Amino acid sequence: QAELAESGGGSVQPGGSLTLSCVASGRALSRPARGWWRQAPGKEREFIAGIGWNGNRGGNGTYVKDSVKGRFFISIDNAKNTVYLQMNSLKPEDTAVYYCAAHSDIWTMAKTNNRFGSWGQGTQVTVSS
Repeated sequence: QAELAESGGGSVQPGGSLTLSCVASGRALSRPARGWWRQAPGKEREFIAGIGWNGNRGGNGTYVKDSVKGRFFISIDNAKNTVYLQMNSLKPEDTAVYYCAAHSDIWTMAKTNNRFGSWGQGTQVTVSS
């Protein structure tokens, strides 16, 4: 059974919105940082948002990549073990497979490409007219 299960992907027109959800279970529940990555065709997987433990920086925090800041928002409902990625004003270049991830802290997740972390199976987001 996958530790992280994404849902909410689909097809949307440019300017539309989608909200992705990711439910954690098993080992992923013990990882205090969650994040969203995406991989477009022919491109490397990129880290776009994180929430949770900041590691050496202390405390909890959030991170959103500059290229999507102001359009994408990450949030978490700890009672539901669910992290969300709200995506607004979607553009064709946002088309990708979106992956949920979990690790010990946001910055280790980012710097190591989530090495030794948990991954979901991915959900496709297609932005097209």
